[in-house]
Amino acid sequence: MPQHRFPPGVQAAGAVLALLTALGPTQAAAATGPAPTPAAPTGPAPAAGARFVPGPCPRTPEPIEALATARCGHLEVPENRSRPDGRTLRLAAAVIPATSPKPAQDPVVFMSGGPGGETFDDIPYLVSSGLNRDRDLIVMAQRGNLYDRPNLACPELDRFYAASVGLPSYAPPTERLMLDATQQCRDRLTADGTDLSAYNSTENAADFADLRTALGIKQWNVYGHSYGSNLALTYLRLHPQGIRAVALDSIAPAQSVSLPFAWASAREGLANLYQACAAEPACKNRYPDLERTLNEQVRTLDAHPLTLNVRPPRGGAPVKVVLDGGALVNLLVAKAIPFKDVPAAIDELARGHPERFARARAAGAVQATGQTAHGLTHSVVCSEWAPDHTPSDVLDAGRRAFPHWPDPVLAQAPQLAFQDQVCRIWNVPDRTAVQRTAPASPVPALFLNGTFDMKTGPSWARQTARTLPRSTTVQIPGIGHWTVPQSPCAQKVLASFLTRPTAPDTGCVTDLTWEPFTITPK
Repeated sequence: MPQHRFPPGVQAAGAVLALLTALGPTQAAAATGPAPTPAAPTGPAPAAGARFVPGPCPRTPEPIEALATARCGHLEVPENRSRPDGRTLRLAAAVIPATSPKPAQDPVVFMSGGPGGETFDDIPYLVSSGLNRDRDLIVMAQRGNLYDRPNLACPELDRFYAASVGLPSYAPPTERLMLDATQQCRDRLTADGTDLSAYNSTENAADFADLRTALGIKQWNVYGHSYGSNLALTYLRLHPQGIRAVALDSIAPAQSVSLPFAWASAREGLANLYQACAAEPACKNRYPDLERTLNEQVRTLDAHPLTLNVRPPRGGAPVKVVLDGGALVNLLVAKAIPFKDVPAAIDELARGHPERFARARAAGAVQATGQTAHGLTHSVVCSEWAPDHTPSDVLDAGRRAFPHWPDPVLAQAPQLAFQDQVCRIWNVPDRTAVQRTAPASPVPALFLNGTFDMKTGPSWARQTARTLPRSTTVQIPGIGHWTVPQSPCAQKVLASFLTRPTAPDTGCVTDLTWEPFTITPK
């Protein structure tokens, strides 16, 4: 889903984990021999004018230590490869050297989440997770990102999101404000000559193919998370040459992602959390009816929203916050409340103490204006995720996932409000026919998913692995979206996979335990 970034408040790697169920690693025909030669490419040919131009690293708001020794520059590619004489893009890229004195010759290239998430912000998480321990780490901002030219930021939408914490989630005035901001952004970008139809996963994947060629790299490994996993699968399908192995974290399968997909994922992650609480005696005894309590609160807040003045978690003056059913659901899906605190927060809410959720909602009042490439977000969502499903399909999927929740909440996919109307404004071509294709490849693949992930449910990994016969599927109990920065075990599995793609060591998963849930006094 959009803005699948690693949230600031998420628990750091090293938190105590626990085995949620008997879900250990599963192998899908994990062969041990060398990878066969990939099939011939089927995507756009490398751009004739693509080239890498060395240059200074981006000047980030907060210094990124790894950039001090990185080799940076930008990749020049056509905005639209079907119009090679059109505008040229400059995509920021960095090669972060391996810390090992004898690094492997096949680097790792990272594909970030979003679509539209700021890629360079992810570098500290990647480095702390060991991605550049044994190999160079290559990071490139996807087209339209903050340090690219052009940059498809939408400050109009950032201002709307900051104000929206004090508005009812799905009320008509809120919708009008969001659509006005969307229209303003689109008008500004198109007036500047931006071809919004060119900001899609096919062009994105071709950018990475051009980057490998421009850097003179014979073979590399691909690591993508969230939308980056979607992009990695598209890249594997269209440009398989030069890919040694592909790791997919919090899989958003290109052939399956849609607005109804969001409800299925939310249900799976919440169901796993309910099961985890029931499996922990202290949690089960203290919060015996967790699912029923949450259902009641979603209904109650939808009918009777709360309005509070709350100080944001990072300080500042109190802000007006509206806490309604839609806001409650979106906060849970976004992991605005640490998982260990979710049962306590739901119980407190039912007892008339909404402070945890209200503070989490207030955090949204502080937006990093201009940092997210909303133009890329809308172009991908509106061309690849939304076109072939109606608003009724979204509502029906919500009803199947959460039959006890009210229709006004279920009518909007979590974190994707008003998309039907937004996409009418954004007006980009339907690309579902070319994008909704499962890759079939002999390239070794690793799937890493967290059992509590409410954005990209872990079961999607098993489905996607069916056409990737040399794949290994691992679930990390008690972890949410983007597993590697949060789990030392996931880091070990990924490192092992990069060393031996067809036979990674997944043994650490067996003994995992989750961080105990917070137990509050009655």
